[in-house]
Amino acid sequence: MTQRSFTALHCPRARRAQTEAVMKRYEALAFSFAAQIRAGEIPTGSRLPSLRQITSQHGASQSTGARAYYLLEQWGLIKARDRSGFYVAPAVSSTEILPSPQTVPESSNADPFSLVFAVLESVQQPGTVPLGSAFPSPQLFPLPRLAKSLCYAARTQSPWSTVSDLPSGNAHLRQQIALRYVAMGMPQATEEILITSGALEALNLCLSAVTRPGDFVAVESPSFYGCIHAVERMGLKAIEIPVDCREGIDLIALEAALNIYDIRACWAMTNFQNPTGVTLTVQKKKALVELLTRYQVPLIEDDVYGELHFGHHYPLPAKAFDTQGLVMHCSSFSKTLAPGYRIGWVSAGRFAEKIKRLKLMTTSSSAVPAQAGIADYLSHGGYDKHLRKLRVALERQLRQMESALTRWFPEGSSWIRVEGGYFLWIELPVGVDAFELHTRAIANGISVAPGAMFSSTRSFRTNVRLNFGHPWTVNLEEAMPALGRILGGPT
Repeated sequence: MTQRSFTALHCPRARRAQTEAVMKRYEALAFSFAAQIRAGEIPTGSRLPSLRQITSQHGASQSTGARAYYLLEQWGLIKARDRSGFYVAPAVSSTEILPSPQTVPESSNADPFSLVFAVLESVQQPGTVPLGSAFPSPQLFPLPRLAKSLCYAARTQSPWSTVSDLPSGNAHLRQQIALRYVAMGMPQATEEILITSGALEALNLCLSAVTRPGDFVAVESPSFYGCIHAVERMGLKAIEIPVDCREGIDLIALEAALNIYDIRACWAMTNFQNPTGVTLTVQKKKALVELLTRYQVPLIEDDVYGELHFGHHYPLPAKAFDTQGLVMHCSSFSKTLAPGYRIGWVSAGRFAEKIKRLKLMTTSSSAVPAQAGIADYLSHGGYDKHLRKLRVALERQLRQMESALTRWFPEGSSWIRVEGGYFLWIELPVGVDAFELHTRAIANGISVAPGAMFSSTRSFRTNVRLNFGHPWTVNLEEAMPALGRILGGPT
């Protein structure tokens, strides 16, 4: 979903002609309704036409109508009522340009914060089919070989390394990571690389380094729930920028937000975005960096899935086009090698010293033996060979899941084929509530991740994220038709 047309027509600093030239069908439909609502032609409380009526009156598909309505809902112009349809929301402002900065919604069974914990807890239950998991199967990782490196590192480790590596991290590991940057064609200074307790700590440290409570932060919508939580916990105000499942973050909406709000940071995933799986083109990554550089806004780049590409080459992150040290590139080994080791890093550019001090004042250091063990594995353990096998396995599992979705999910379900990572962002048929699917799936021993997890405004209620990062077992094979039956699919 996107806000290009809406933004351009209400913001004097946005480029209207360019926006209208790229307006999609559902955007045009949404704008048409928005204009009527703001003019008072459709009064507050009025029920909007059903999706069947949209299909008949406008010659649009039900999917187009649904996307238009969800875009209007994101703008705050309409509200959905369970099993009743969409209604014009009260107190619509005629001057609001982008959605207001988000705060934590009132608690309910669809509250994204409660929902995240519920989904994470469900995955931990024995026997649960982990389609809602955030991790691939540990069976895909070379844990025995990694254990040997950990044992070797522990035996040979200098006692002084337990203190000399604070807070930047193990020097050998930072050198190995720097070598991988060189192999990608984007050398990074070793002194700007800091080891963290997973990528999430790196991302949080970056956010702390460039913001203060009350600041505005641009985030994606839908967004990784860890981002939503971090913004709320730090007392920041989120400006949600729409993400299109094919094209990624909407740069026109982002520029409009930069014009309106004093945005202090932008948090985004440019490769295999969680949850949509979309990857920005090289041209769009360059444009994103150029846009933020023009406004001198730091980019916190979450790139934990970049190594899980199905193509021949790592899709370069936005960091590759950074010329002023404004991009903080965060990643980890949790999704590719060792989830439980909790080892991540950030190539922090001009913010390295500040982040180093924040690390010292918070956790001081990530686990030193784990750092040394991974460093040894990278040097001698065949990491690239492992990654090649992992990518083949994930791509095979993607094909298996898509085959099952095609067979068992009802007509009206759709998704975009991803080129890496291990998530599929499913758009369910019109009228299906993903939270209800989540509840009924749990009762059947299946965990899924409903779309409301990925928005502070409880949006994306007809979307669900499925994890294809687990080998295709009998339990998984049986789970797909079970989900299909819940949704009313073929039997």
